[in-house]
Amino acid sequence: MKGWKDFLREEDAVGVVEIILILVVLVGLVMIFKNQLTSVINSMFSKITNQANRL
Repeated sequence: MKGWKDFLREEDAVGVVEIILILVVLVGLVMIFKNQLTSVINSMFSKITNQANRL
């Protein structure tokens, strides 16, 4: 039982869990807004290409 109490008090892995949760949320947002993000990125690259061709 003492090992279990020590495990619960240990907070070293809390930072890792927080980072994993943040990554899961970010991946979820990217999956939800994939079409919108793709269209925004494509329009930005087309504008960059058009302006580069003018030079």
